[in-house]
Amino acid sequence: MIEINDLTAILFDLDGTVYLGEDLLPGAEKLIMALRNRNIQTLFISNKPLYPRQVYAEKLTRLGIPTTQDEVLTSAYVLGQYLAKHTPLLNYYVIGEENLRAELRAYGLKVLDELDNQNPQEVINPSGIDAVIVAFDRTLDYRKLNTAYQALRQGARFFATNSDKVCPMPNGAIPDAGAIIAYLEHISGRQVELLAGKPSPLILEVALEKLNTSPERCIMIGDRLETDIRMGNQAGMKTVLVLSGITTRDMVHASADQPDWIVENLLDFGKRLGIVE
Repeated sequence: MIEINDLTAILFDLDGTVYLGEDLLPGAEKLIMALRNRNIQTLFISNKPLYPRQVYAEKLTRLGIPTTQDEVLTSAYVLGQYLAKHTPLLNYYVIGEENLRAELRAYGLKVLDELDNQNPQEVINPSGIDAVIVAFDRTLDYRKLNTAYQALRQGARFFATNSDKVCPMPNGAIPDAGAIIAYLEHISGRQVELLAGKPSPLILEVALEKLNTSPERCIMIGDRLETDIRMGNQAGMKTVLVLSGITTRDMVHASADQPDWIVENLLDFGKRLGIVE
């Protein structure tokens, strides 16, 4: 186990790691407070693009972990900042929920409005779409898929907030952005050219800049092998997989993405570090 004195920061996934639904998972509050008492920075990284960073900070605070929006990174924030800097003049079609659309507009991006006519066969003129953005979308319908498909066929660029296949929920996982990406890649023959969320190096670059540290002095903790653990491993961080979310031990054995440590939850990890009783 890594020496606590060697650490400058720990990066935490949220869903399935720190909380599930509206409940903190075992040890989350104790571990995070113990780290902060030792002046070890904590940063929360979520691939879920449903709300602005402030909303996640308020939720953590409400659950007993005082947090500011500067201690939260989301895939939507990273993507919005990146596109506003590099491709600010494109017309974007977004498969995503209204909060995401509003956040992207807040960065000055032009997000095309949906049609008032809800005919499932009707699509926005694909020639007016410069880029398609795919995100977690619980309002997904055939019209959205068809609009994105037609735009990609005509050469629109292809971006995504995150590639998670499913999202952990209290009553079981539900489809996430990765499922939509797979559908569009399959039928269009195109590949996502920019992914903002984990395991993309883009979100990690932003995280390390915020923390002003190197990956060798950080730990990445999460419940997903293909996002949390893969990103940490590729960056040269130590990685911790918690079994409180989406991943089982059998899934670990079958995966090429291997964590440095496997723990039941954050309470287990805090005890191993020797900072939580």
